[in-house]
Amino acid sequence: MTLIPAVPRLQALAALEAAGSFSAAAAALGVSQSAVSQHVAALERQVGAALVDRGARPAQLTPAGHVLAEHARAVVARLDAAERDLLDVLGRQERRLRLGSVPTALASFVPGAVARLRAELPDVALTVVDDHVQGLLPRVRERELDLAVVFTSSSAPDQVSDLEVVPLFDDAYRVLVPTGHRLAKTDRSPSLRDLREESWVGGAGGSTWFRVVRDACRRQGFEPRVGVVSDDHVAVQALVAAGLGVAVVPGLAASARVRGVTARDLRGPGPVRQLAVALPASDYRTRATTRMTELLLRATRARR
Repeated sequence: MTLIPAVPRLQALAALEAAGSFSAAAAALGVSQSAVSQHVAALERQVGAALVDRGARPAQLTPAGHVLAEHARAVVARLDAAERDLLDVLGRQERRLRLGSVPTALASFVPGAVARLRAELPDVALTVVDDHVQGLLPRVRERELDLAVVFTSSSAPDQVSDLEVVPLFDDAYRVLVPTGHRLAKTDRSPSLRDLREESWVGGAGGSTWFRVVRDACRRQGFEPRVGVVSDDHVAVQALVAAGLGVAVVPGLAASARVRGVTARDLRGPGPVRQLAVALPASDYRTRATTRMTELLLRATRARR
């Protein structure tokens, strides 16, 4: 007897985990509550284990249910992607493009590329998602996004190893200091080591952008003394302007500066991140996905 159940049953379990109740899962799937209950009960009989704690409110999956629901999401996403690609090849589907982007790219070169795509392919239904790398990459893997503008670095070389990556350009980090700071009053570019005794405005514990900075500082023999944290680059600049510390941020994040902040290039070896387009590993690309990638490359040509 196979333990791999039918797709509608997997869809029901995944929807139940996401929605938290049988009625909400039914509404999300467009079926009756009884159909969801029957699918989940059939799953439990098939695997020979309880998948849902029915005494909990909202509904909670058991450990076995969580394991199966995780795989269910991946299976359903791949089947949805297969259907979309097939209908696209056959010309039977409204064309659409789901683009993700890290905030600094979305605030700089991405809008121009998106505008050109809309002018060239006006019949494409376009969705743009603004998120950080750690939120975008799983959605590319699960094919919830057709492509995403992300950044990579030597600090996390494996984070895109299972995806197709199209490099765009290197984005060197810059240092931000309050306008009245000693480093703002000299033309000499500071090095990372010049900042070792400073108080820093840094990123939160899981910040991918700040991990690049921290690793570069460690290679220079010191740990940045972070006093305030934020993952919003505008907020980081405001905190620097208020005199709460210095910051080292991606070049794109330093391009639009808040009043009271001076930006300086870093002298010597400093942190660098690589902007890139990440796509699901696949032999098939829709015309819209291919053209969006080309337009992003064109938009960043001068930066390369």
